[in-house]
Amino acid sequence: MSGNNLEVESNVFNSVVGFREAVTKKEEMESKGSNFQEQKGNVRRTIDSLHPKRLRLRVKNIRVDTPSTKTLEMVSVDGRSLPPFQAGQYINLFVSLSGVSTARPYSISSSPKDLSSYELTIKRAEGGFVSPYLLDDVNIGQEFESSGPMGSFHHNPLFHGNDLVFIAGGSGIAPAISMLKSILASSEPFRFHIIYSNSFEEDVIFIEELRKLAEVHKNFLLTEFLSRESSPNFIGYRGRLTLTVLQELLPDATSKMYYVCGPTPFNENSAALLSELGVKPGRILIESNGPPKMPESMSDWPKTVRPEDIVNIKVGNISFQAKVGEPLLNSLERNGFFTENACRSGECSLCRVKLKSGEVFSPPEAKIRKSDRKFGWIHSCVAFPVTDVEIQL
Repeated sequence: MSGNNLEVESNVFNSVVGFREAVTKKEEMESKGSNFQEQKGNVRRTIDSLHPKRLRLRVKNIRVDTPSTKTLEMVSVDGRSLPPFQAGQYINLFVSLSGVSTARPYSISSSPKDLSSYELTIKRAEGGFVSPYLLDDVNIGQEFESSGPMGSFHHNPLFHGNDLVFIAGGSGIAPAISMLKSILASSEPFRFHIIYSNSFEEDVIFIEELRKLAEVHKNFLLTEFLSRESSPNFIGYRGRLTLTVLQELLPDATSKMYYVCGPTPFNENSAALLSELGVKPGRILIESNGPPKMPESMSDWPKTVRPEDIVNIKVGNISFQAKVGEPLLNSLERNGFFTENACRSGECSLCRVKLKSGEVFSPPEAKIRKSDRKFGWIHSCVAFPVTDVEIQL
C-alpha cells in the first residue's frame, strides 16, 4: 500500500468517533502487560445497554390528545435513562388480556434527544383488542414489558439528504413529530414538510403544537388535509390527497426524500401518487400501521373467499378455528401459541412460521424473501388463511 493510501486510511479511521480513544486505551493496556481479560464481557454489556431485548417500563403520565387518542409517557422501572433510538422507530409493547399474551408496536412520539422517557401515542382502533385496554383501563404507575427500540423507518443522513417530506395519515403523525423534534434541534440545514391527512377535525393529533412550530420555524412547513366534515374556519385542503394538489405542493418532487405512515390504503395511495410524480422507489420509505384492515379489497385476494369465512388451523396435534380475515398471528395468540414478533406489519420477519399445507394470502407489505417463499415460510402477522392450513412454529 502506498504512503498516500495509508494516510487516507488513517484519516478515515481517525474520523470515527471513539477510534482514537480506543487505540490509546489498547496501547496503554499493552504497555502494562495486560492480556485484556479484564475487558471480557464489556462489549456484550455495552450492546445490551444500547440494544436491549427487553425493557421494564412504568407509566409516568397519561395525556389525552383527542377523543380517540392518548399519549402514555413511559419511564424505566429502575430509574435509568432509556436506550437511544432514531426518530421514527418504535417499541413493541407486551400485554396480557383475558388470558391472551400479545404485543403491539407503537412509534415513539417523543424526541430522541430526551431519553428520560418514551412517549407512545395510541389511537383507538375500531374493533381493536389492545388499544381499548390501553386507552380505558391503564393507570399511572402500571408496569409493562417492551422490546428495545427497533425499525428501519427513520432518517438516514448518509442517503436521505436534508430536504424531507413526511406524508402522515391519522396516527401516522406519531413518528413524524418525533422526527420533527429531532430535526428542529439539529444544526443541519434541514427542510421538513409534513403533509397531514385526517378524517375529522376534532380527532387531529398534535395539531396545535404542529401549527405553533410551523409559525416559529422557517424550515418547517405544515400542510393539512381533512377528508370529511370541517369547520368554516379550517385553513387547509378539503378532501383526499390528489396528484394535482401534490404537484402544487411539491414542485421539485424528485429531489426530496419521502416518509409515508398511515393506514395501508393511505400508504398505497400516497406511494402511487409519488410514483406518478416521478419519485423513485428508493426515495420513498413506508411504515405500515399493522396488517391491512380490509385485505379482501386488495387486488390479489381470492374472489371466492370472504373475510368472515371460517377455516381450520392446525399446529402440531392441536387444531382450532379462525376467521379468514383475521391475521394468523392474532388467532395463534388467541389460542395460546406465542411466536416472537415486533412490527406486526410484515417488515421485521420475527413472526415467521412454516406453512406445511394449505394457502394463505400475504399482502405486498409482507416483504417475504425469495428463499422463504421457496421453502414455505410466511410472516404470520400479515398472513390470512384462505383455506384450512397446517403450520409449524
